[in-house]
Amino acid sequence: MTTSPLANPGATRALLETYGLATKHRLGQNFLIDNHVIEKIMDLAALDGSERVVEVGPGIGTLTLALLQDAARVVSIEADGELEPVLRTHALEHDNFAYIMGDALRVAPERIAEACGGAPEILVANLPYNVAATIILQFFQTMPDLRSAVVMVQKEVADRIAAHPGTKTYGGYTAKLGLYAGVTGRFEVPPRCFMPAPHVDSAVVRLDRHEVPLASEASDVDRICEVIDAAFAQRRKTIRNSMSASGFDKAALDAAFNACGIAPTARAETLGVEDFVRLAACLSGKWREDNE
Repeated sequence: MTTSPLANPGATRALLETYGLATKHRLGQNFLIDNHVIEKIMDLAALDGSERVVEVGPGIGTLTLALLQDAARVVSIEADGELEPVLRTHALEHDNFAYIMGDALRVAPERIAEACGGAPEILVANLPYNVAATIILQFFQTMPDLRSAVVMVQKEVADRIAAHPGTKTYGGYTAKLGLYAGVTGRFEVPPRCFMPAPHVDSAVVRLDRHEVPLASEASDVDRICEVIDAAFAQRRKTIRNSMSASGFDKAALDAAFNACGIAPTARAETLGVEDFVRLAACLSGKWREDNE
């Protein structure tokens, strides 16, 4: 099993002290100190030595050092400039590692691919919890070669990612992410696995990109996302009322609901991703064209 030399309290404290980071406010960072969790992440990632991996929020490199043992190439993106000396040392010691300092949501995919020696194929990361959901969706949207993601997130975010229609946690974000990928694995991570222990529970989830895209053209994806946003804009209302309040013509909605077999009195959280795809196609007339 792949482990990390930094995944224990003593090694983490020693490294922080070496770089003068131990007594500084760490922007809310919580360092992973449990090698059992590292092993489970690596097992879920199932790297075979050929993958190009992108990591977001490496911190001091605890997970990074495990990834470097099993991946062909790892590129990490870190926003905290005070951690650059640590990452620079890792880069000097590992020729299959590169890092980018910056906001992962603003770094161009082309720059990531250049640093990684090609487009990354899997995202493996202990994500910054405040932007985790956005990063996951954006990376699947903008990196078509990204096949999978194994990410540690706040448990509430994991619940949203894995939610099913008809549940309270299922929402617009879940539906949009479902256009690209589905959850294929998950495990929980308690606060004691971090230093300092966070005040929230965590979970690691694996997502795999759909082999057959639910929407292949960017224009189709934009249209579907517009429908999803409108449907969930007022989720206590029926889907017809919520979408009409967002600007959709009621007559066009009624025709689309009838064509694709969706009840106008339904609420958005009861519809699956495929339902939204079908509804968007009906509203655009594409469903009719494809089925004539």
